[in-house]
Order: sequence, then C-alpha cells, then structure tokens
Amino acid sequence: MGNYLLTGAAGFIAFRVAELLVESGHHVYGVDNLNDAYDVRLKSYRLNRLQALPNFHFLKTDISSRTVIDALADWLPEQVDGVINLAARAGVRTSLTDPWVYVDTNMTGTLNLLELCRRYPVGKFVLASTSSLYAEESEPPFREADDTDHPLQPYAASKKGAEAMAHAYHHLYDIDVTVLRYFTVYGPAGRPDMVMFRFCQWIAEGKPVVVNGDGEQSRGFTYLDDIARGTIQALKPLGYQVINLGGHEVITINHLISMLEARIGQRALVTYQPFHPADVHTNQADVTRARQLLGWEPRVNLEEGVTRLVDWYMAERAWASQVATP
Repeated sequence: MGNYLLTGAAGFIAFRVAELLVESGHHVYGVDNLNDAYDVRLKSYRLNRLQALPNFHFLKTDISSRTVIDALADWLPEQVDGVINLAARAGVRTSLTDPWVYVDTNMTGTLNLLELCRRYPVGKFVLASTSSLYAEESEPPFREADDTDHPLQPYAASKKGAEAMAHAYHHLYDIDVTVLRYFTVYGPAGRPDMVMFRFCQWIAEGKPVVVNGDGEQSRGFTYLDDIARGTIQALKPLGYQVINLGGHEVITINHLISMLEARIGQRALVTYQPFHPADVHTNQADVTRARQLLGWEPRVNLEEGVTRLVDWYMAERAWASQVATP
C-alpha cells in the first residue's frame, strides 16, 4: 500500500480523504498548522478522529515557511507515492481583509510542496483549487476551458497562481499534476463560514438566518464523501489536468433553507441583506471531465446529504451550537 503526504489534514475535506485512504490500507502523513482561520474546535474534532487511526501520522507545521521542505523530507518515509495539497486559506470574503495570508498559504505553500516533489522526488501532486475562479462572464455549467484569467477576489487570484506554478513544475520537472476545482462541499463537521453549517446552526438555535441577496442565487452542492473519493481517484497518473469536482446538484438558497427547516423541525428567521459584491450568482459545474478521466460518480444526493448533516449536528449539538459562524 502507499504512503501519502496530505496537507491541511485537520481541514474539512482533507480529514475525510485521510480516513478513506487509511481505511484502504494506506499510510497518511498529515500536516496542518491548526490556525484559527475559523473555530479550532472543528479542527480538533477532526484531528482527534484521525489520530485514533493506526496508519495516520501527524506533524504540526506551516507549509508557507520555506523550512518546511527539509522538515518534511526528514519526517517522511523514503518512498512517498503522492502529495495531496489541501492546505489553503479558503473563503472569498475574508480574502478581502487579509490577502497576504492567502498568497502565503495558497501560492508560497504550493511552491514549497512542489519543490519537495522536485527534490526528493515525488511523482504525483494533487492540488485543491476552487470554483471561485469562474467569473460572472462564464456561462453555467462551468467548464474547465472557461476563462479563469480574471479572478474577482484575492482568494481566487491566489488559487490561480497556485495552478500556474503547478503547471510550470509539471512542464519543467515532469511532475504529474491534477488540479481539482472544488465546488461547494458540505457534510458533517463542515467549515462554519460555509452556508450549510451556518444555516443549520442558525435555524436549530433560533438565530437570524442572514441571506445576502434575495435567496434566488443558486449553488451546486456536493457531499463530502463524494468529494473525498474523487480526490483519491485523482491520484492516478494523468499528466497535467484541471478537473471540476462537485457542483453537480444545484438549488437556490431559499430552497436550501426550506430543506433544513423540514429536517430540523423549526422555521428559519430569515433576514435578507444586499448581495455581496464578492459573491457570484451561481456556481454550477460541468463534471464531464471528472467522469471521463477519474471515473467519478457522485453517490449521495442532496436529500440524503442534508439529512446526514442535520443528524450530525444534532448529535454534536452541545459543542457545535457554540462554534462561531462568521
């Protein structure tokens, strides 16, 4: 079985990738700096689950520091079969207030990991990118060939820079690179700045549900397990490929609120505010390439996935209800 370096291991998507890899018999070498970009209780919850697994190994470190290259080389086993870079500063709106940290993590961090692959060497590199690269001028469903050269926020710009650097290292050093443009991912222990967690908590706890815009904007949602499986499938040799992952099941924000109300058994106290200029009106994906190249097929539909999310929240409500939701 393989050895894989997984960055951002305590993150929402990465922790599930780690669980599935370990379940398949692989060794996962997870790193994370456990920053406070959002409530660390969620990261601790995920990391505690991982550290109970026999083939999971953890190192607290920051990929944005150049010293991480040698530190990882000293820590990792002699043979590493792939690097899965899921460490990132995520979030469209917060990138407007501190764009520097986005460049540090998303661009410099990616460069450091590519250098690790070049020097030691590691032949496979999977990079998490984002659907936020698709600007409003693109016509949904978004395709990988659509214009992504005009990002609308520092977050998207930093991810575009990471994609470009990964292509350069593929060209120069023949590193096999798969870039995954994730669309909106949801599920248990999700990020508290994302709409699913926030709305679930706000409705369950009787807090105002703040909607930017009229609620008729739409999002393509995909359940966590489907995204994690697709990420693992992307470890196959592909040369250099950019692949949309997720965003296949599209609903409006108002419809999402109704689904959560039905499962929680409580009405939402909705407050509508002006549409945020950093947001987009839709982010529906064309996932033809994921099906063709990865053999990826989503298995969990929105009805089942939202039910699982609400069930998780209610089971963990004692502490999940206290998580700060920006």
